[in-house]
Amino acid sequence: MRFVLADKNLVVQGRTFEGFPLLINDDGDAIQPAQNWLWGVLVKSGRASSTKTWENYGRAVYDFFGFALTNHYDWTKPAPSGMPGAIEAWRDWSRGTLGLQASTINQRLRVVVRFYKWAAQKGFIEHVPFDYVEVQTNRQPGFLAHVDTTGGRVCTPEILLPQKQQTIRFLTKDQIGVCHEALSNPTHQLMYELMVRTGLRQIESRTFPDSYVFDPEGRKDLRTGQKVRLHLDPADMEIKYDKPRDIDVPYDLMEKLWAYSVRRRQGRANNNREAQEFPHLFLTEGGLPYSKNSITAIFSALSKRVGFAVTAHMLRHAYATFLLWSLRKSTTFEGEPLLYVRDRLGHSDVSTTVIYLHLINSLEGHLVLAHEDEIDQLFAPTLEAEPA
Repeated sequence: MRFVLADKNLVVQGRTFEGFPLLINDDGDAIQPAQNWLWGVLVKSGRASSTKTWENYGRAVYDFFGFALTNHYDWTKPAPSGMPGAIEAWRDWSRGTLGLQASTINQRLRVVVRFYKWAAQKGFIEHVPFDYVEVQTNRQPGFLAHVDTTGGRVCTPEILLPQKQQTIRFLTKDQIGVCHEALSNPTHQLMYELMVRTGLRQIESRTFPDSYVFDPEGRKDLRTGQKVRLHLDPADMEIKYDKPRDIDVPYDLMEKLWAYSVRRRQGRANNNREAQEFPHLFLTEGGLPYSKNSITAIFSALSKRVGFAVTAHMLRHAYATFLLWSLRKSTTFEGEPLLYVRDRLGHSDVSTTVIYLHLINSLEGHLVLAHEDEIDQLFAPTLEAEPA
């Protein structure tokens, strides 16, 4: 059995489906009915256009069927009395042998659960091989809480593993400053600053387009100290779920990005041995886009340098925490702080943003007692000479 991501030659009704997951058996045929389900849930439904979502779904189903076939489990048959069925055995193998975290296993289980529900509806199996249990959720009541009669209780597949509530890790104001000073490479430093001051994910920062950058002094509608609204388009860069959104870039940060683009980026682009051209603002010394692994390595080295854990996503958490804190304390901001932060982060549901409100309320005041302008003041508007 093989897992393959389709290339640009997969064309259906004039549309290219590059990146679509293909599950292929030893004879070269598609694994059915799993392949048909993937097509229906990822393409026909129109709800999942991100190639990363395609890959995640495909790998979860591939992993399950690969395990079942290798260990001679018939996914269509109910489990023998007192013995685990295919999905239970796969779950326990993922936990015991692979040592995956419960959250990762549950993400994959939810995909396979969806497949099983579809298979039952289509008559491939008589019923799903798991029961449902009612659980109490910790989700914050939404805007229609007054008409919700569930009391926060929902039905969930019993097959899922219990998960401990994860603590959100973010950097304090002092830690943000320490990390910024510890980054000696101006490119890394500017990528760091872009993430912590705009809430961009690491994938969004490293694919941030050079075309988005401009000299703010040339815009008569902008003034020093103002926020510059930018529209992020998935056609220009990689965005989670391919969902466009707007971010607000501080005026002085846009000045730095413009200076970097003009003074440094071209020099790096010229180092590309294959004379390749890329739309990304940030390029490595060899003139190539940064990869996920390279960003991970940068933050791993930074963590060792400063003596505490630092990840790219912690910068996003810090941005959301301090921004929400400052907007709630502001006497001039007009609007709903939660909704503003939700839109800047690109959350599809405000309940995801509410976790930062819980974080603020649960922490000691001195840990978050800082306004957005104080965070801005941490970043000097100068670029040091880049080391060779």
